[in-house]
Amino acid sequence: MESNQETNDRQLLEKLAFAAVNEQKRARRWGIFFKSLMFVYLAAILYLYTPDSDLKSVGTGKHTALVDLKGVIAADQEANADDVATGLRDAFEDKNTVGVILRINSPGGSPVQAGYINDEIKRLRKEYPDTPLYVVISDICASGGYYIAAAADKIYADKASIVGSIGVRMDGFGFVEAIDKLGVERRLLTAGEHKGFLDPFQPVKQEDVQQVQNLLNDIHDQFIDVVRTGRGERLKEDENLFSGYVWTGEQAIDLGLVDELGSAGYVAREVIGEETIVDYTVSEDWLTKFGKRFGTALGRGMGEVLGGNFSLK
Repeated sequence: MESNQETNDRQLLEKLAFAAVNEQKRARRWGIFFKSLMFVYLAAILYLYTPDSDLKSVGTGKHTALVDLKGVIAADQEANADDVATGLRDAFEDKNTVGVILRINSPGGSPVQAGYINDEIKRLRKEYPDTPLYVVISDICASGGYYIAAAADKIYADKASIVGSIGVRMDGFGFVEAIDKLGVERRLLTAGEHKGFLDPFQPVKQEDVQQVQNLLNDIHDQFIDVVRTGRGERLKEDENLFSGYVWTGEQAIDLGLVDELGSAGYVAREVIGEETIVDYTVSEDWLTKFGKRFGTALGRGMGEVLGGNFSLK
């Protein structure tokens, strides 16, 4: 026969065992709940954000193709030559495309990337002579943006659009006096007489400045040649045309930099004659964006747990 102490011990063990079992059940239920919630969340993202870029013009019939070029033109930016050229090729190759609109909103950027896109536009216009390409400027089309626009059949803009900046620039700073005052000794070792030219911590040399100026002048001449070739007799002779100045859309018409005022909708409807617009802009797919954001958030969370103020930026 059990003593009272033994009975109490047994009952306590039974309670602990039941509590452990119940905890495991709760953990499994919560696990199932969170897994189901994650599944629903991912399914919702898939439903709402799956791009239809692969569908393109299926079921739309004849249409106007649209490619957007937004932001700084650079290899590592949204407005990079590979993506813009891919969008343009897809647009021209679709047998239902009646005309192509390249809508530009860019302050400029890399002359190399802009040159790639300009060359691809000229190639596509030659390969598909019956498919016109029009540039529509939204807020701004400056520098490298206009370098690209010059290859179009016609250029349209809003009256308040900013257009031009046909020039080349190179920026830098000089800290020679600053490090002298701070007592900092600059140590620079190079192999090559001019490898360290325009070092911001050493006095500037006129021969170095001239070398860079020659480089800028050469690229500027290339820019001018592209604009003259693309715009032809539409350009008005003006001493400030290639000075780097910018103008409004209305002023740009007077200079021959823009043909008419108009939006993408206007060009599709009134110029191309196909009001239905299909977007061929290449963009990062939702899964890649989600993966990057999830990875960053996870890394930041782990950093806060393990190291306090650690963050990924």
